[in-house]
Amino acid sequence: QVQLVESGGGLVQPGGSLRLSCAVSGITVEHYAIGWFRQAPGKEREGISCTRNRQGSVFYADSVKGRFTFSRDNDKNTVYLQMTSLKPEDTAIYYCATADYSIAARDFCFVRGYDYWGQGTQVTVSS
Repeated sequence: QVQLVESGGGLVQPGGSLRLSCAVSGITVEHYAIGWFRQAPGKEREGISCTRNRQGSVFYADSVKGRFTFSRDNDKNTVYLQMTSLKPEDTAIYYCATADYSIAARDFCFVRGYDYWGQGTQVTVSS
C-alpha cells in the first residue's frame, strides 16, 4: 500500500521560509516520478515542482522558480520542498504525489498524471 505523508506546513510571514517533507512508504521513491502540487482557495490544484526519478531533472513552475528547491533523501524515502522568500500568494494546501516514471509528457506535473496523493499540509503566508 502506497502512502505519502506531508508535514512542515504552518504560518509564516512574507519573506520567510519553510521546508515541507513528504515521507513515502510502499514504493521506492527514487524510481518513481514525484511532484509537489498546491491548491489555493478557490483555485485548481497546480503542479509546482516535479521530477521523473532520481536521474531526472527537476521542473519548477514559473511562480516558484528561484525560490523553491526540490530535494530527496533516498535513504529515508522522503522528498522535500524548501520554500524561501515566501509571498502571500503562496498560501495554499501543499500536496506531494507519485506516478510511474514513464508518465507521459502531456501529464507530467499535471494532477491527472499522478496516482497516489498525500493528505496535504497547509501553508499560510501572512503578516
